[in-house]
Amino acid sequence: MSLDKTTVAKIAYLARIEVPEADREHMAGELSKILEFVEQLGEVDTTGVVPMASVVDTGLRRRSDLVTDGGYVDAVLANAPDRAGSYFAVPKVVE
Repeated sequence: MSLDKTTVAKIAYLARIEVPEADREHMAGELSKILEFVEQLGEVDTTGVVPMASVVDTGLRRRSDLVTDGGYVDAVLANAPDRAGSYFAVPKVVE
C-alpha cells in the first residue's frame, strides 16, 4: 500500500499532530514501508494456531473467594480527619 502527501495530512489531522508540508513526502514513504511490513504478516499460515494473549501459556492466578470482615477498621480510620464510630465523617455538601 502506498500513501501520498494528502493521506499523510489526513492521518496527521486525525492524530492531532502537526506534520509540516516539507516532511509529508518523507513521512508518506516511512508509513508506506510500515504498512508493507504489516501486510507481510497476512501471508503467514496461521491455520491450527489458537489465538492467545501471551506467548507464555499461563492462566490467571486466582485467590479463594472468602468473605471476611476485614478486621482493619482502626488501621483504616487511623488517618481520617474525622470519624463517626467505624465510619469516615465528612462535611455535609447538600442542603
